[in-house]
Amino acid sequence: MSVVIDPSFDPVPSLAQTTDVVIGSAADVAAAPVRACFIAAEGDLPACDHLAGITREALAAAGFTGKAGQTLRLPGETLCVLVGTGEGLKTVANVRDAVASFTRAASDAAKLALDLGEITSSGLSERDAALAAAEGAVLARYRFESFKGESKHVALEQLLLASADAAAAQEGVDRGLVLARTAAISRDLGNTPPRHLSAEKFAEIAEKLGPDYGLEVEVFDRDALIELGTGGLLGVNAGSVEEPRMIKLRYTPAGATDATPHLALVGKGIMFDSGGISLKPANSMGSMKLDMMGAGAVFASMLSLRELGVESVVTGWLMCTDNMLSGTATKIGDVLTFRGGKTAEVKNSDAEGRLVLADGLVLATEEERRPDAIVDIATLTGNAMAALGLSTAATLANNDQVAEQLAAAADLTDERIWPLPLDHRYRDQLKSNVADLSNIGGPFGGAILAALFLNEFVGDVPWGHLDIAATMESERDDLWRTAGSTGFGARLLSEFAAAFTAPVATDAPQSSVIK
Repeated sequence: MSVVIDPSFDPVPSLAQTTDVVIGSAADVAAAPVRACFIAAEGDLPACDHLAGITREALAAAGFTGKAGQTLRLPGETLCVLVGTGEGLKTVANVRDAVASFTRAASDAAKLALDLGEITSSGLSERDAALAAAEGAVLARYRFESFKGESKHVALEQLLLASADAAAAQEGVDRGLVLARTAAISRDLGNTPPRHLSAEKFAEIAEKLGPDYGLEVEVFDRDALIELGTGGLLGVNAGSVEEPRMIKLRYTPAGATDATPHLALVGKGIMFDSGGISLKPANSMGSMKLDMMGAGAVFASMLSLRELGVESVVTGWLMCTDNMLSGTATKIGDVLTFRGGKTAEVKNSDAEGRLVLADGLVLATEEERRPDAIVDIATLTGNAMAALGLSTAATLANNDQVAEQLAAAADLTDERIWPLPLDHRYRDQLKSNVADLSNIGGPFGGAILAALFLNEFVGDVPWGHLDIAATMESERDDLWRTAGSTGFGARLLSEFAAAFTAPVATDAPQSSVIK
């Protein structure tokens, strides 16, 4: 290859960028060079030395009303950043957002401080407040600048938190830093250019990092995939000069038995998506290095499992390849045979994510220890984006208990999801005259049709599907979401795995399924 790639290039630079979070006292915060002061839109001003003699009228004259996300810098020996909280810091999401606003307003400072007492007065625990503060600060300061010769970015070296319960605060900080690192790793992978992160290179990263975080790693190359009969993954790969890879990850908690719950996670890893023969328009291709974000989220989340004390066995399947246009690419009308023997007619080669996921889903169901549930995550459909906008991912499931557990994890992480119905009345649109399935249906309900396609490959295993196409990228800095890859789903899957319980069989109809 004639393109020069620095062999020392690191696709996960966030692992080398750490923030020291220190638990201290209110006096420590008062003496810090940069601190926050949180102010609601109504009520008395907080008892903060830096607000002595200042009234709400004076703040309003300076343009600060306490609206959520507003900031105002008060210079002095200590730079005090006023942060508006609107109706107050009532939830973990409120705190995460407010601390992110503070961090961005003090982007030129390497050391920041805040008093958790200003947060917990509304009823939040020290643990939750500290967790959200750590996440908000670290994620807001995230930058991916591996290719910039000169950077003006100031890394966050230290975050000082004043706490009345140091043990509880430390517990929250420890968890928050793991979750922030999880999102940062997923962001790194999404932001890395496709030539620097092929399927083969992704596999090398997994082999290098996985064992350090308690994971067994198994990599399947093209020959192994042919032997397995993964025709979906191989069919999408047919037009690429880069080999495909399937990466299998396994986390087993200490003391696991045959009764330990088993969760399977399957991630779409299209390292770059040209659309294949169904070539994308130029204005749709700029973000297609992010089409591997499902696999990135699964990988990053699995690196967190040991530190989070996850008590379930978790198996990850990363289905990785380019989707390229060439003389060998899969053609419209070709029929692919998946693992297990089911076939699909390719009517649109840009509906490729479901093709690679199908093989992973089948393999997950075939595990000797059959999973109690499977969740797949994929940047799958523009239809989900059209339906829910750019801030909310779509979720579909064949099991209400899985759907509820995903929703709970989404609430914890503020990675917002919204359920769509698994409406089997649309299933006929996936019929083919020459194969078991067509890979697309009609022009409407595309997110539901894609999920119905995937549902064909999970058998009777409880299953949930996350369509994150809308949420994979932020065009601008937005609170704790930095411009570029969002890492959406990595923290969500970590929290989901941490709280996972095996669904209980029930005769009750599934409200998420329409027959």
